[in-house]
Amino acid sequence: MSEKMGATGEGFLAKEYGYVVLVLVFYCFFNFWMAFQVGKARKKYKVYYPTLYALESENKDAKLFNCVQRGHQNSLEMMPMFFILTILGGMRHPCICAGLGVVYIVSRYFYFTGYSSGDPQKRLTVGKYGFLALMGLMICTISFGVKLLTA
Repeated sequence: MSEKMGATGEGFLAKEYGYVVLVLVFYCFFNFWMAFQVGKARKKYKVYYPTLYALESENKDAKLFNCVQRGHQNSLEMMPMFFILTILGGMRHPCICAGLGVVYIVSRYFYFTGYSSGDPQKRLTVGKYGFLALMGLMICTISFGVKLLTA
C-alpha cells in the first residue's frame, strides 16, 4: 500500500464515504432488531426452531407468525442488493447513496412493521418507497460504472 493512500484508504475514498459505512452498519443493527422480533414472535405464537413457517392446520396463529417471519425474510433477500449498490454507488456519490440508504432503511422498517401487523397489504403503505431508494442507488452505481469506463 502506498504512503500516499494510507492505511485507511483516504487517497481512494472520499471522506464522506464514512456516511456510507455508517448507514450499512445501521442496517446491520436494524437486521438484528428484526431477527429479535421474529424470536419474540416464535415464543408468543409457539413456533419453535427449526420450523421456518407455521402451518395453519397446526397453529391458529400461523398467519400472524408467518407475517413477521416473511417481513424479515423479505428484508434478508433484498439485503445483498442494497449492500452492493450502496457500497459501489457510494464510491462516486457517497452522500447521495448514504441518504438513499437511510430512506431505504426507514421504508424497510415500515415494510416490516406493516407486514408484522398480520395484514400483508400494510407493508407497502410506506414500504413501497424502499424500491424508489433502490432505483436511486442503481442510478448512482451505473454512474460509477460509466465513470470508470470513461476515465
